[in-house]
Amino acid sequence: MHHHNSEAAQAHDQVVNAPHKSHLSHELIAAAASYEAAKAYQNHVAKNGQPPSHEKAKELLAAFGGAFIDHMVETKGLDFIDKQKAKSEAKKHAEHAYENAPTEFREQYYAN
Repeated sequence: MHHHNSEAAQAHDQVVNAPHKSHLSHELIAAAASYEAAKAYQNHVAKNGQPPSHEKAKELLAAFGGAFIDHMVETKGLDFIDKQKAKSEAKKHAEHAYENAPTEFREQYYAN
């Protein structure tokens, strides 16, 4: 999925370290949420095993990304429109990362 030096990881660092009420694009927030979702998903799989289906894996990724965005909205003072756009973009990013994960990574972290 995402590596620590990926664009998503860099976006994550930029969003998390941005000052309160800073201007952050919904694309940047979505990339950061995608990275956070991948980390949370890997932790979830390590603790609970693989989800029972491909759909459940994508639901978990969307939920983890959404939780990160909610937190950023609360801590960075973003508005509702930014939040909704970022959630939509984050879901797309997470699903793309899931669908394009290398086979060996998917076998380790995702249910078939």
